[in-house]
Amino acid sequence: MDIFERIKNHPGPLEKYADYAEGDYVFPVLEGEISPRMKFKGDEMIIWSINNYLGLANHPEVRKADADAAAKYGMAYPMGARAMSGQTPYHAELERQLAEFAQKEAAYLLNFGYQGMLSIIDALVSKNDVIVYDVDSHACIVDGVRLHFGKRFTYQHNNIESLEKNLQRATKNAAETEGGILVITEGVFGMRGEQGKLKEIVELKKKYNFRLLVDDAHGFGTLGKTGAGTGEEQGCQDSIDMYFSTFSKSMAGVGAFIAADKGIIKFLKYNLRSQIFAKSLPMPMVIGSLKRLELIKAKPELKAKLWHNVTRLQTGLKERGFNIGNTNTCVTPVYLQGSPIEATLLIKDLREKYKIFTSVVVYPVIPKGIILLRLIPTAAHSDEDIDKTLYAFESVRDKLVNGIYKKEEENLHLNL
Repeated sequence: MDIFERIKNHPGPLEKYADYAEGDYVFPVLEGEISPRMKFKGDEMIIWSINNYLGLANHPEVRKADADAAAKYGMAYPMGARAMSGQTPYHAELERQLAEFAQKEAAYLLNFGYQGMLSIIDALVSKNDVIVYDVDSHACIVDGVRLHFGKRFTYQHNNIESLEKNLQRATKNAAETEGGILVITEGVFGMRGEQGKLKEIVELKKKYNFRLLVDDAHGFGTLGKTGAGTGEEQGCQDSIDMYFSTFSKSMAGVGAFIAADKGIIKFLKYNLRSQIFAKSLPMPMVIGSLKRLELIKAKPELKAKLWHNVTRLQTGLKERGFNIGNTNTCVTPVYLQGSPIEATLLIKDLREKYKIFTSVVVYPVIPKGIILLRLIPTAAHSDEDIDKTLYAFESVRDKLVNGIYKKEEENLHLNL
């Protein structure tokens, strides 16, 4: 069969909704400066869908650093891959500061988080090694594991007993192949908002020989005394062998990094294909990241304001009877029951009547019958934003429970 013909006949679980959802529920266009108030289809909305945790995206010092660097260097400098012609003192200084902040010996700067994680996994393991990873891991981890030619096992989400059983399987397999074991988890699971059980995982090192890679995209800057992440929060940062995070959340930028012992970082610098064969991160992004990291370290009040808003929002939701799962981070999931069409009607109501914009997740991403509304509080949100959102959520929840959206769905005669 022709490849294009197959694609047209099998569009995938999400694309089949494209004609109905695109522009509204998928690929929506938000306009205006990045903030808790932006415009959607001409109306100002309270925005809960942007990972600008510390409000740095439009911080005046950040904007000035970005603009000054762009004016001085443009977006092309430096040209070429870092190993050939793209290295600068600024790249090296950012790596030094990231390593110090993450409490590791060394760090390596990456152009993107997604491609970085894929390439890290690919570089670390051989066909003789075994990977054991949390079943709810982010897509970048899942896709990285898919590149592995050796054995791989998933363990039940945040289930230490399941992890140990799979470590026993992995240990047996590694002994046969003379390979090693890599355990991968997230510091914060971005959909559920739960912290990974890092402290319990590193305790298993006393019984099993493995190395631990942690993706802490949502924990970096938001958790721990200094903001160094989930490992610092749980008091086990030293036992995390490789600490990974992106700049797309708390740093409100582009890029990522991996921090570990000097020997491991040296190996990755010379073996990470996504960096060896990619153009160096442009200077405005590097200098801008240095400013962002400086502010994270110098202004703890940003994290304090973030957590004021997180606590106010999550407490308000729980007091009103909403199910927010087991989140113990900034990520705030709200679980409701209903069909995908009820979900779209509810979201439409939130936007058109209450001017609230939040992400919605339905089947097939999550089980049938569940509606997940995912809110991302930031330091830039106000008490007024939170109060208006709580009122709106109560209103649409009542309509959902009372079957109002179900009746509207029946009247629409949609069969998606």
